[in-house]
Amino acid sequence: MSDLKVFNQTLQHPRTQEYLDSVLGAKKSSFVNNLVAVVGGDRKLQACEPMTLLYAAIKATALDLPIDQNIGFAYLIPYNNKRAGTSEAQFQLGYKGIVQLAIRSKQFRRINVTDVREGELVSRDRRTGALFFKWIEDDKERKAAPIIGYLGYFQLTNGYEKESYWTVEELQAHGVRYSQTYGSQNKAIREQSKWFTDFDVMAKKTVLKLMLNKGDAPLSVEMMDAIKYDQSVITDANGSYKYVDNIKPTAADLASQALSQEAEVVESTEAEDVTQEPSQKSNNELFNEQQVAE
Repeated sequence: MSDLKVFNQTLQHPRTQEYLDSVLGAKKSSFVNNLVAVVGGDRKLQACEPMTLLYAAIKATALDLPIDQNIGFAYLIPYNNKRAGTSEAQFQLGYKGIVQLAIRSKQFRRINVTDVREGELVSRDRRTGALFFKWIEDDKERKAAPIIGYLGYFQLTNGYEKESYWTVEELQAHGVRYSQTYGSQNKAIREQSKWFTDFDVMAKKTVLKLMLNKGDAPLSVEMMDAIKYDQSVITDANGSYKYVDNIKPTAADLASQALSQEAEVVESTEAEDVTQEPSQKSNNELFNEQQVAE
């Protein structure tokens, strides 16, 4: 049986349909159509455990972030869990999704992230930390100049401002440290990482996410929830999750999670270190009566 048929059978199973009715209500039809379209066009997603696809997509829907890859708000990313011998779907925020959640909070007057080209960073004030830029105005000239870094910026409605600048080298080092795939010595594996295939997207997301996650910006419950689940595999209907492609959360990550009374601080693990044995239950058996009732 093909991977796509397994996915479709899981999606169409009466227990799955009952579960989707309970958690999505009127959104169920559009949810199913969008998920089928995304999975149907990606063979790597088709190979993922169907329930991880479902839970990741439900998280995106709960945050009201479309999973259409072309929009860039949220993504379903396939990950090969070597320990379990399966492929799983990660929920990943896009930088546009972070901007969208910030705007919804109504506490940000402006928020943006941009690449910085060679010659645009003029100087840095070592005393204050202030950066000074001279932007290349001609679009053709600017596109011809190499990217040297990324700049994030926000201004709150109360006037407070903050910016954060990362060089390309700093972002590459961050990607290697936090992504097991991107940090792999195996070229074939490394080239599967989103850090490799979409560096610009990952760089912008990282700059924005860490800038907001340092404690200076007011984070809505939605934003904290999104950051908590970002780059995780959601493993059940109760929202349990695990990090499989990055190392343990930073102190800033844990501090942000602690702000939410409902958030649980959990240990993240690399895929090779996952100690739980793969479930012997079928996908259809993953729904118990309590989960369906919820």
